[in-house]
Amino acid sequence: MAHTSDGTVWGGDRRALVDLVGERGAKRLEQLDIHSPRDLLRHYPRKYFHRGRYTRLRDLVSGEHATVMAQVKGVEDFKSRNKRLHVVKISITDGDTVVPLTFFARRPYMVEYIKKQLRPGTSAMFSGQVTYYRGDLELIHPDYEPLPQAMDEEEAARRAARPVPVYPATAKLPTWRISDMVRLALEPLQPSEVNDILPGEVRQRRELPGTVAALHMIHQPGNDLDWQAARRRFAYEEAFLLQTALARRRAEIAARDATPRPGTTDGLLAALDAQLPFTLTDGQRQVSAEIAADLAGASPMQRLLQGEVGSGKTVVALRAMCQVIDSGGQAALLAPTEVLAAQHARSIRHLLGPLAEAGTLGGDARGTKVTLLTGSVTGPARRQALADAASGASGIVIGTHALLEEKVQFADLALTVIDEQHRFGVEQRDALRAKGRTMPHQLYLTATPIPRSVAMTVFGDVEVSTLREIPAGRSGVTTYLAPAGQQKWMQRIWALIAEQVAAGHRAYVVAPRITSTSLEDDGAAPLDLDGPAGPDAPGQGGPVPGDGGPATVEDTYARLGKEPALRGISLGLLHGRLSAEEKDAAMAAFASGQTPVLVTTTVIEVGVDVPEATVMVVLDADRFGLSQLHQLRGRIGRGSAPGTCVLVTGAHPDSPSVRRLKVMTETTDGFVLAEQDLAQRREGDVLGAAQSGRGTSLRLLSVVRDRELIEQARQDARALITADPNLVHHVEVLTAITELVDPDHEEFLDRA
Repeated sequence: MAHTSDGTVWGGDRRALVDLVGERGAKRLEQLDIHSPRDLLRHYPRKYFHRGRYTRLRDLVSGEHATVMAQVKGVEDFKSRNKRLHVVKISITDGDTVVPLTFFARRPYMVEYIKKQLRPGTSAMFSGQVTYYRGDLELIHPDYEPLPQAMDEEEAARRAARPVPVYPATAKLPTWRISDMVRLALEPLQPSEVNDILPGEVRQRRELPGTVAALHMIHQPGNDLDWQAARRRFAYEEAFLLQTALARRRAEIAARDATPRPGTTDGLLAALDAQLPFTLTDGQRQVSAEIAADLAGASPMQRLLQGEVGSGKTVVALRAMCQVIDSGGQAALLAPTEVLAAQHARSIRHLLGPLAEAGTLGGDARGTKVTLLTGSVTGPARRQALADAASGASGIVIGTHALLEEKVQFADLALTVIDEQHRFGVEQRDALRAKGRTMPHQLYLTATPIPRSVAMTVFGDVEVSTLREIPAGRSGVTTYLAPAGQQKWMQRIWALIAEQVAAGHRAYVVAPRITSTSLEDDGAAPLDLDGPAGPDAPGQGGPVPGDGGPATVEDTYARLGKEPALRGISLGLLHGRLSAEEKDAAMAAFASGQTPVLVTTTVIEVGVDVPEATVMVVLDADRFGLSQLHQLRGRIGRGSAPGTCVLVTGAHPDSPSVRRLKVMTETTDGFVLAEQDLAQRREGDVLGAAQSGRGTSLRLLSVVRDRELIEQARQDARALITADPNLVHHVEVLTAITELVDPDHEEFLDRA
């Protein structure tokens, strides 16, 4: 087997994999992103079976590819109607539920072989596609692996205690064949051939086995304690590498110089506070104090401000901007969409009032100028915006990706505020940061509450401030679930919208798709699908009773125009394919009441503030994650009138999708919903950003299950970087970090 760059012989390359499992095996492993023997050994089991403990067959879901352990209950065979095929029906059971398996054979000897392999009473693993046939679950022509029968009681007891690994598999490569391949790679492996990534002192402190021992324990466990200990070791390794990369990056940033921006006692910030028409919440004051202290320091601030929907993050960010302006600097606010950038500009100008009109008749002498720079700002307006930013006349420059262009220069960029920063790439954030004389202080905003375990895992050592308190004066939102396709419900929903419009309010109708062929593509957060719709989502909640297709903006807009309850009410249309001018016009018409009903996609998910909006109807709500639904719901009830949110779903009332959506009706606490969302979503969704797109990097680490482990790994990583900042004495760790996060994306880990 070929040596790898780290001096071991357990890595190899594709050639080594072909030598091990053959060309056909290697090609099938490639579908699982396995390209070397080391990849194969790092392809960990996803669960374990125990002989005599059968899979709960009632939990099978139509449409999924499942692997189950069950006992054969009955066997029968007969010829098909056309007499060309023999049909073998095998019924399997977990002791409670019975599921039929169907096999097709062309020759009688094939029938006899299946019947011999799967005699009644035989325990076996079965792997195949779950389908519905005549109302019952069924597996069609599954792969199977009968479990060996013990020869005596001692052997039976030993085998009963030995867990059977179940690997992530494919239709052409079932779990037991992967297990055979793993054994080929594992048996010749010696501890001396592997440089352990984890430092010896860390393994000893945390009582973790070495790499080779852990590989044997996770792939060939003698009992449950073996694989549990091995799983903990490899999960810890992933957490340790991630936290070390984060700690290293944060140490590098902390060592950089930033210009202190302490502010003044009688400048723009004091003038803003004096004219605010509301009292800051305790949370806003506390977070503002934390940010103010950071800005006054000589090291670059790296702070994430997460806030409940409507908690007042904008005013906190504005106060930070005013502080750096009072210190002679400028602030730039980067937003992911033109709709959001324009909303920020309106909100900030409104809060500042005359303080945003420096240099104009009626402007306050203590004020500054607020400039909006987006792709749609052209001609003389663009030239003026560029001049104001470069000269320092504009203390606050708000924009989209247009801010990142080379032509955009600042006199003294002191603070960058990045809203919904996860929508920007590393290079984009770097381009803005590079526009400062010294490294600017950085404040990141997110309207999605982040559980602590995720913050530790994805955001590393970035300081996190949290706003949970909602400003007084808001009446709140009540949320309901509505079954799609039931005419009385849908008629009542449209009548509710008409009633609210008649009272001077506004309504959003949200659909997940623009057309029947395309998802929203305007830079909004991707839809958080639960996976295959399966039998619990018939029709998937079309926008109109009886409409079996997916809800789309264009179709909904056309149909609602013909809805009797909405006759005489003007409808607006908003989605990502519209031009910037069309988006602005749609939002302006909605805000003014010219088109009091807006049919839209998730482009309005974050930042859009229309206090008159009191109703939101979300079609196909089961297609969205809880956190995203919470953001959408946050667009209503922002004024003094109470809000009503209706989540329309075509999912079966007893389905997991509906049970998940019911949480939305029980709480408006975004942090509770974030924890629920985290518990229900795939780990890869949560950690995908930290992997920078490398789907093979984090396999076992669970931010739900491993919070304590992540805490320990962070402590050890910080200690390591303090003692060895450049990892000169820990080459294995440095090499592993490079593989986990390539140099171009290491910075992405701290979301900076």
